[in-house]
Amino acid sequence: MQELRLRQQMTLAPRLQQSVKLLQMSALEFTTAVELALASNPFLEEAEEQAAGPADIAEGRPDMDSANPAAEAAPAPSSSTPTEEAPAAAAEYGGDYPSPARADGEDRDLGQWASAPVSMREKLSLELGSYRLGARDRLLAEFIIDSLDEDGYLRTPTASLCDDLSPDFSPPPDDAEWLTALRLVQQLDAPGLGARDLQECLALQLEAAPGLSASLRALALRIVREQIDRLAKNDSAGLRRALNCSDDELRDACALIRGLDPKPGRRYDAQAPVYVVPDVFVDKWRSRWRVVPNRSAMPQARLHQVYADLFRRARLDDRSPMAQELQEARWLVRNVEQRYTTIQRVAEAIVKRQQTFFEYGEVALRPLMLKEVADDLDMHESTVSRATVSKYMVTPRGVFEFRHFFSRELPTDSGGTCSAAAVRALIKELIEAEDPAMPLSDVALAQQLANNGIVLARRTVSKYRGQLRLPPAELRREH
Repeated sequence: MQELRLRQQMTLAPRLQQSVKLLQMSALEFTTAVELALASNPFLEEAEEQAAGPADIAEGRPDMDSANPAAEAAPAPSSSTPTEEAPAAAAEYGGDYPSPARADGEDRDLGQWASAPVSMREKLSLELGSYRLGARDRLLAEFIIDSLDEDGYLRTPTASLCDDLSPDFSPPPDDAEWLTALRLVQQLDAPGLGARDLQECLALQLEAAPGLSASLRALALRIVREQIDRLAKNDSAGLRRALNCSDDELRDACALIRGLDPKPGRRYDAQAPVYVVPDVFVDKWRSRWRVVPNRSAMPQARLHQVYADLFRRARLDDRSPMAQELQEARWLVRNVEQRYTTIQRVAEAIVKRQQTFFEYGEVALRPLMLKEVADDLDMHESTVSRATVSKYMVTPRGVFEFRHFFSRELPTDSGGTCSAAAVRALIKELIEAEDPAMPLSDVALAQQLANNGIVLARRTVSKYRGQLRLPPAELRREH
């Protein structure tokens, strides 16, 4: 019996595939890819460094090499317009900000070029940003990510997570919604993250392990789910009787399980610092924050016009290998420029919305979602997501990944909002200013935040304090 089925499938054109691939690359990966294309495609050549334009000289713009001694940077193109001046006060947070940063003429420490390792929660949030989700589903997944402990486990019952949700989050999520969000988180990055106990952690890793035979996977899953206590006691005889398997099968399954990671969240702590090439510089010029692209640190590809003219005069077949190389060269030149333009626009949108951060620091970081930037730039949210992953900006306050400036919204009792990152910064400031002999408990920290208009549950304060790697009050007390 024959059956006719219709299926819709969207396939990106080769040029669009290359555009997406280049956009999501880090600066180092992008440099390697362009240099490889320059070496292999005869129709490409490296463009000379851009000189300062007449407009820059007429306006008296400073030389960016002297403004950024830590690295070379090309002058700002004419499309890079200064953003609006920072507002006098931020509507999101009613507290007092520290003194503004000194951005003009301040030397930058070369040690800033070594970025901090990406944390587990940052990594999961980055991957979550590439999924097309509704606002409600995304928020639930973010709550679960924020609630993971250092081992990568969700040890807080999902029913308790509802206490931290905004009262405006209606209707309250049911168990099915929480489970759906949890399953999504468990698919992000390393298998085993988001597990609720050791058995689930090991089972997730076994289910995701490639190249296993069906029988070996099934036996290992039975041991993890049904006989984990006997495995811990190394009770081989009891395992054989319970599972009715041979010695070789049992040995292979036990070896497989012992090779799994019982604490997948810990692997992020062991990462070495990563040296990065920034994509843009952010500085203050004439009382305005501006974004300057770091083009001089990356190769510039352009079409080799002499070879292209010779090919056209030769009138070769359009389907010849050389014709294909010429087409690929044109694609690369356009996509490289599009990558610069997209990153520049996204960086300017971030700076426009986070000016209080550049003036006052982490406590002034406002809530910001990818969708807000995407709507403003008339881009798809996935495009903005790719333009923020592994992209870095050098600022007077240090080197930051673009994703650092995206933080979820928390309500305040005054009707405004503040970001989760700003709350963590406030908790850190409160602990640094406490009396060492009488450190603030999590309850006291929650009360202090409430006095500033930010009402959080005690367990949420404990969670944020843990994310800052600050010990509880009893361990901070000086005797």
